[in-house]
Amino acid sequence: MHPSPLPPAFSLPSSLSHRPSPIVALTFPRLPSPQVDVPPSLAHHLPYEKIQFTLVDCPGHASLIRTIIGGAQIIDLMLLVVDVTKGIQTQTAECLVVGEVSPTKEMVVVLNKTDLLPAATKQVQIDKTRKRLKATLKGTKFADAAIVTTAAPPPPATAEGVSDLVNQLIARVPSISRTSEGPFLFAIDHCFPIKGQGSVMTGTVLRGHVAVNDSLELPLLKLQKKVKSMQMFHRPVSQAAQGDRVGLCVTQLDPKLIERGIAVTMQAAPGSVPILSAAIAAVHPIRFFKGPLTSNSKFHVTVGHSTVMTAVTFFDHPSPNSSTPSSASPFDFSLDYPYVDNLQDSPADLAPDQQSPDASESASHAHFALLVFESEIACPSDALLIASRLDSDIHSNTCRMAFHGHIVAPIDPTTMNSGSQAVRVFKLKSREGVIDRVVDSHSLIGRGLFKKETDITKFVGLRVTTVEGTQGTIQSPFGKSGKFKVVFQSALPKEAIAGAPLHLVFKRLLFDKTKQMLQ
Repeated sequence: MHPSPLPPAFSLPSSLSHRPSPIVALTFPRLPSPQVDVPPSLAHHLPYEKIQFTLVDCPGHASLIRTIIGGAQIIDLMLLVVDVTKGIQTQTAECLVVGEVSPTKEMVVVLNKTDLLPAATKQVQIDKTRKRLKATLKGTKFADAAIVTTAAPPPPATAEGVSDLVNQLIARVPSISRTSEGPFLFAIDHCFPIKGQGSVMTGTVLRGHVAVNDSLELPLLKLQKKVKSMQMFHRPVSQAAQGDRVGLCVTQLDPKLIERGIAVTMQAAPGSVPILSAAIAAVHPIRFFKGPLTSNSKFHVTVGHSTVMTAVTFFDHPSPNSSTPSSASPFDFSLDYPYVDNLQDSPADLAPDQQSPDASESASHAHFALLVFESEIACPSDALLIASRLDSDIHSNTCRMAFHGHIVAPIDPTTMNSGSQAVRVFKLKSREGVIDRVVDSHSLIGRGLFKKETDITKFVGLRVTTVEGTQGTIQSPFGKSGKFKVVFQSALPKEAIAGAPLHLVFKRLLFDKTKQMLQ
């Protein structure tokens, strides 16, 4: 934990219904940075008497889901507010998915608006909604989430359940390790001007630290700015580190250019936040998504606060039990990876007991996706991504988030066909022909594998197999009608007669312009 004049802050995004303000205001009257006594579970390693909650309102309405997705990486503890009169809605499921793929492991569910239920059926409806929520959460990492009931009617009516909610939040404050080490990375979620001062970028420090007079770089804008001053919760500070919510004031920056984005310090390692036009990601399907997950389709891909339309090609690891690549275990460009037409049909599936809504990473291994972005994005290494179909009808009862994962390798689209970083994704091809005639005990003439106009010389050296499993090699074309000569090292079996089947199976690299065949 870095030295600071303020107590440690815990980010508390909340997915709220259309009447959020009363419940939040009653829970923590001193918004937006309430302080409470350090819980006993954290007292042994925090040198503070208070901890501070940062309330980040992630609006739950379906049309604003992009905002929730953008906040996924800053969540420490999630507050999921459900309108008890409506129960689980589409946006409830989408917010739950965001929570599942976020770093947080803690969540408190709030059944709000209990005051609007008829007195005669109030408890029955609460119990019914609670039961359904528990069933939904059972297969997720939030299976033990606390569920509290609240009501925040306007005065003079009395609020209900607020003290229980506060106690649950304090009890579930996670033990989070903060460090000031590593290159500075700042997630900007808002930028606005202050007359006579400059422009203020507010956001969360994801990594490292920053101080007044440090020089910042805005990678996408290719701009450098010096930090003039800093504030945390309206208090001037001289530095901020990982986990802090802070406002950084810089001069001569048009705030319209950077509503959301990232910033790094000029002292950060070169290329620590590369600008990408394409990348390889390790991905997991989200089981709530009912649409097709097919290659050669387009999705809205969100990395941090950046969302861009992206062309996607899916593929799998050649070894089903391989580990998922990461920044510590990079993607292996030397391997050949099988193409996947439909991710839902891929054999790389979940472990049998894994039923989380995001087809979670406890699966044997991730799938892969080649992502080609329509516009450049700034992408930290191992960055979390969420792919969605945000052009879907927001009024339909369907989850729009399709898959999630993290970037494992940047790609240059202009060179991904060749060189040391060629993406070796292949489609498996098979053809069937027959023996035309046997020449001798070690050779035969075949037909039916190729059309007469096919350039058979491209297939020379590939292996064909008889129905008994004996393998031979295509030696040359034979004539001009599509026939070919096959030679065998071992003697042909007696079943190798005219009309007997021949099989040819080969791989064709998807991005190889020469259309070379491999086995």
